[in-house]
Amino acid sequence: MASNSSDLIYALNDKPPFMESTFAALQHVLASFVGILTPTLIIGGVLGLGEHIPYLISMALIVSGVGTFIQARQPLGIGAGMICVQGTSFAFLGSVLSAGFIAKAKGGGPEEILALIFGVCFLGCFIEIALSQVLHKLKRIVTPLVTGIVITIIGVSLIKVGMTDLAGGFKAADFGSWQNFSLGLFVLMLIIALNRTGNAWLRLSSIVIGLIAGFIVAGFMGKISFSNLSSLPLISIPVPFKYGFDFDWGAFIPVALIYLITAIESTGDITANCVFSKQPIEGERYLQRVKRGVLGDGINSGIAAMFNTFPNTTFSQNNGVIQLTGIASRHIGMYIAAILVILGLFPIIGGVLQQIPKPVLGGATLVMFGTVAAAGVKILASEDLDRRKLLIMAVAFGLGFGVTMVPGLLDQFPKLVQNVFGSPVTTGGLAAIILSLVLPDEKADQQETVSEKASPVS
Repeated sequence: MASNSSDLIYALNDKPPFMESTFAALQHVLASFVGILTPTLIIGGVLGLGEHIPYLISMALIVSGVGTFIQARQPLGIGAGMICVQGTSFAFLGSVLSAGFIAKAKGGGPEEILALIFGVCFLGCFIEIALSQVLHKLKRIVTPLVTGIVITIIGVSLIKVGMTDLAGGFKAADFGSWQNFSLGLFVLMLIIALNRTGNAWLRLSSIVIGLIAGFIVAGFMGKISFSNLSSLPLISIPVPFKYGFDFDWGAFIPVALIYLITAIESTGDITANCVFSKQPIEGERYLQRVKRGVLGDGINSGIAAMFNTFPNTTFSQNNGVIQLTGIASRHIGMYIAAILVILGLFPIIGGVLQQIPKPVLGGATLVMFGTVAAAGVKILASEDLDRRKLLIMAVAFGLGFGVTMVPGLLDQFPKLVQNVFGSPVTTGGLAAIILSLVLPDEKADQQETVSEKASPVS
């Protein structure tokens, strides 16, 4: 392990030996494994996708491996050329679930639900691809204030999903039973305890350990059955658009907004990766790396939708692994990719993971969703919150949370309006963006005037 965060045992373009590369790759997989799988488990459970979940999990792992390879290897100049492990951001959960409910409201079954989700996600990826080339021009639109507001709304709105799972899951026969609460709280308390230890590896693995421990306890409680595993195929074969392709504007707009936000998030994650990998964080080389990295996210999301999984983005937790191990070599990305693809080829892995009881999943995701909300609050706390910014926050939070607290608010509006603005992320995010553009920022204008006066006349 590196002696401190600035020490690197292997730099970005070094090639560590096989054993060290494998060990470092396993640490990255361990750090990201839950993040890669949990969105699929949540979406599959909430939308009732049942028998399709093992296949969706297999595709999530395979595409995550392919996307990680692209980011590390940089084929055709696509990718950051760093260890950027790919997976579905929790930011997409709300908009993806909304798309699923739209298909469900039309009477669609699991295949129709997935056709609509993957259709809007595939077309949405082109927004991020385009944004990757103009990120430096979006400073007036996507500011830390807007990003903080959107991330906070995402985290808070998803807490309901975590609490529902902790109590047993939507429409569960034993919803709210003391057994469910006890199991979920056991996982939650174990994760908290592991996070407070002095051992860096235990902190890094706290959610994985919490899920495994909860899974074992649930087994003793008789909540797990492996009877359906024998019916699963031996190998999962990726099939492009296996469930078809569909589109709906009401489903597309919320997804498009999240692509905008995650493009900015990925910029931050790539920048942090540059810091830990001792790469420049300014200048032409840095800008090219960010552009190619966000471009990689967009293309990987297109591959994800094509091969039946949810949008991909760069995970931030793997930056912590680089810091802990002192290994920044991008060649580790190839090993990570291979491990993830191998895991994804075998659907029995997805079948076993599908058996994780809802209370166990809820105990872990409650921490994750709370962390998302806390990250948004942290961004907002770093801002100089003057009257203008507080007003923008108040209106965005009021409108965003208002549409969820009063479910029948939009019943008299056209279906398209209900589908778009029924999402707290879309309503709150658009409110924040519009107000940021409409309300004059006197401090920013004064700073621009001063900088213009100070700059020499050409």
